Amino acid sequence: MVCDRCKMAVKAELEKLGLNPVDVQLGEVEVGKEIDKEKLNRVSLSLAKFGFELLSDKRKQLNEQIKIAIIELVHYPIENLKVNLSTYLSEKLHQEYAALSTVFSEQESQTIEKYFIQQKIERVKELLTYGEQSLSEIAYLLNYSSVAHLSAQFKKVSQQTPSQYKLMQQKGRKTLDTI
Repeated sequence: MVCDRCKMAVKAELEKLGLNPVDVQLGEVEVGKEIDKEKLNRVSLSLAKFGFELLSDKRKQLNEQIKIAIIELVHYPIENLKVNLSTYLSEKLHQEYAALSTVFSEQESQTIEKYFIQQKIERVKELLTYGEQSLSEIAYLLNYSSVAHLSAQFKKVSQQTPSQYKLMQQKGRKTLDTI
């Protein structure tokens, strides 16, 4: 799950199945009671209709936790990142960064850093589309050291500068779950 609508859809589906979720967060659901295998299968089939899957494999779960932590950091920041990404993820997920990096690279065929940059560029595109902030403000918001650094990364990922993107008013943004 990568957005509030996803959380609402999952919650509604679980309620339809007679489960009353206590807490629904990005990638995680807590229910108040034990679920038997039959009901778990029904939940799995019901959620699959929306493109969601239950993850029972621990490595897949950890991979999703990494992605969720990055999405929350980039798209729903509580405050500016005061430490580097590796320290942030290690502290948030209570694992050594090397282990996180290995699992992520195996599951996604790309590095955590590359995924983080792609998420940031999609956020830049979103903010540019809104047109409410200058590139300097966006660079500050997303913890870029300078506008030049943001622009260089943007061009490397999207093959155009932020100015070109804004002028063309491209709507070719990716959804968070496709990055």
